[in-house]
Amino acid sequence: MSEPLFLTDMLLALAALGAAVALGLGSGRSRPILYGTAALVLARLVVAALLLTGGLPLAGPRLLTQVPLAAIPLAVAFLRPEVRRPAAVGVALSGLWLFLPYAQQEIAVTLAVSLIAMGSTYLLTRRRGRWAALGFLLAPAVVLTLAYQDNVAAPETMSGHHHHTGTSVADLTGPKDRTPDVRVTLTAAHSRITLASGREIDALTFNGRAPGPQIRVGKGRLLEVTLLNTDVKEGVTLHWHGVDVPNAEDGVPGVTQEAVMPGGRHVYRFVPDRTGTFWYHSHRASSRTVERGLFGSLIVEDGQQGVEKTVFTHLWPGADDPIAAFGTADRPVGQAVQAGQPVLLRLVNSSEEPHRLHIGGTPYTVTAIDGNQVQGATPLPLGTDLLLAAGGRFDVAFTMPPGTVSLSIDVTEIPNTAALAFSPGGTAPPAPATTGPLFDPLTYGTPAPVQDETYDRAFDLALDDGFGFALGSFSYVSSSINGRLYPAVPMLMVGEGDRVKMRIVNRSLIDHPMHLHGHRVRVLSRNGVPAAGSAWWTDTLNVAPGEIYEIDFTADNPGIWMDHCHNFKHGSQGMIMHLGYTGVASPYREDGIPE
Repeated sequence: MSEPLFLTDMLLALAALGAAVALGLGSGRSRPILYGTAALVLARLVVAALLLTGGLPLAGPRLLTQVPLAAIPLAVAFLRPEVRRPAAVGVALSGLWLFLPYAQQEIAVTLAVSLIAMGSTYLLTRRRGRWAALGFLLAPAVVLTLAYQDNVAAPETMSGHHHHTGTSVADLTGPKDRTPDVRVTLTAAHSRITLASGREIDALTFNGRAPGPQIRVGKGRLLEVTLLNTDVKEGVTLHWHGVDVPNAEDGVPGVTQEAVMPGGRHVYRFVPDRTGTFWYHSHRASSRTVERGLFGSLIVEDGQQGVEKTVFTHLWPGADDPIAAFGTADRPVGQAVQAGQPVLLRLVNSSEEPHRLHIGGTPYTVTAIDGNQVQGATPLPLGTDLLLAAGGRFDVAFTMPPGTVSLSIDVTEIPNTAALAFSPGGTAPPAPATTGPLFDPLTYGTPAPVQDETYDRAFDLALDDGFGFALGSFSYVSSSINGRLYPAVPMLMVGEGDRVKMRIVNRSLIDHPMHLHGHRVRVLSRNGVPAAGSAWWTDTLNVAPGEIYEIDFTADNPGIWMDHCHNFKHGSQGMIMHLGYTGVASPYREDGIPE
């Protein structure tokens, strides 16, 4: 596991920063401080070497930039005492760059200003004494200035997509000349809902319900949904999570439409092209509005027979801690299912964190992932757990046994009693939850045929913790993308028909469920291990700390598409980028609330 190594390196970097201050402000003759500083740098080198066993993308910044900036000047300082203060600057910058991610294209600039800072410290040492070590401020000042300029300039250009000519996003709509097969109206409004325990939630609802009404439509049928906003002051949109809708129907404010404000309306029309479990939610101020209830399920019917139940795993806002629930069931709830009946559970995670789900009492089969059928799915060993990504879905099938089948949720550090119990009489209590091995989609199902792929585009995404600018403000954020935060993350540009390969490396301490709108992606490998089961198609890929995923997809849905972390708080902190097609422009303006 890389997460402990990342945390260890952070602590070592902080300690090295302190040691650098002591070394720079000292008399210049204190060898114990020099030895102690060198020990910390050596420890960072060991950590970087251990990370290298997981792949160069994990260890690269440490091995190629940070540790050399500290180690080389320190080695010289053991022989020449007059360079101890410049060495202290190198050590300080080595630690600082861990907490201040820089853009890939700025590696040369970062190294150059670091060397200049050390050189200026050396030249000023005799005139300015111990205060010459403060020359290290030169380097971060330059790098922060570049980041700030990118951030404040980006809203004007939105990575360029507002200012080039071509097809307008507004024209990439669903069919306008057909009579809809299914018509639905969803009205967003403030309301209060009562959970199974009796607790009341100050909620936002669709049609007075949270979760909102389930929408069902057949594959190839035209669905029309009219959105009305009664009094949700943040504004509302509808994003059809996992459905590859035409771009104008995607529900992203400032990119594919304007947000629907109180008293407003908007009509969505699209034809789903594959069956499965999907969901809808507002994409406006999602870190607040989805948590309070602006979401619901969209089922593209697949002819399922027997008992079918859609289950949202959700964390409702509580007075102290979030309240874990299955839908609104925050306490054990029973349901009667006759023995021998086929059962399909459609599991949807509508919260911000991955949820570990325990299914006890029967073996089960994962028949679909994010609305994509698994080929050759077979029953998993009894007690296998599921890790459901934020925004992700699993379809789980089993034949009801004579006993009880239990579903429970494991939410880190949040006490909860949420559980579902299926039994012939409907009154049996859920079995105690036990933790088993995790289901692994990488090796599940019938192996897909091996294909030699050629790609027209290749992109690398590096996710790092650190300080940065987002929407003009500076703070410590959950993660940056390639050293930048929204709106300064450069757009990934593709042409229609391009085959695209992407590598995502998570060098942060937090899981990031990466969600690309308008496309499903195929997992090629994880941590260098190729996918060996059924083709793993997904639209919300949970990338845990230290994981490296390679994925691919076909750019076959023209538009400007959001690509972001589906932990809504991370998105609101700036963990957002876009995939843009050449020749497509948006007439809409970003309004400062990216999620």
